[in-house]
Amino acid sequence: MANAHNHAEASHGSVKSYAIGFILSVILTVIPFGLVMYPSLPKDMTILIVVAFAVIQIVVHLYYFLHLDTSPAQRSNVSAGLFTAVVIALLVGLSLWIMFSIHTNMMAK
Repeated sequence: MANAHNHAEASHGSVKSYAIGFILSVILTVIPFGLVMYPSLPKDMTILIVVAFAVIQIVVHLYYFLHLDTSPAQRSNVSAGLFTAVVIALLVGLSLWIMFSIHTNMMAK
């Protein structure tokens, strides 16, 4: 019973890992916010940077707060998350493709 309790505690992060995750999240939020509030780059570059920081922030949240990593205990969770991401990307991407195709075909007449 004591081993199960220790294993449950081992899967949770330490105060240090939560602090690192929080600091990274704040940095990954403040930089894009500053770029949008005080535009100094072209609009396309700003959008690209904001999207890149958003993707990096998702990875930070998954690693530091949800504790998803490549350990054997988390492999099934990571696999399920990747499968979900692929399905969502396909649904959104193909839906946008269909709507764009319909729009261009309707406007051609």
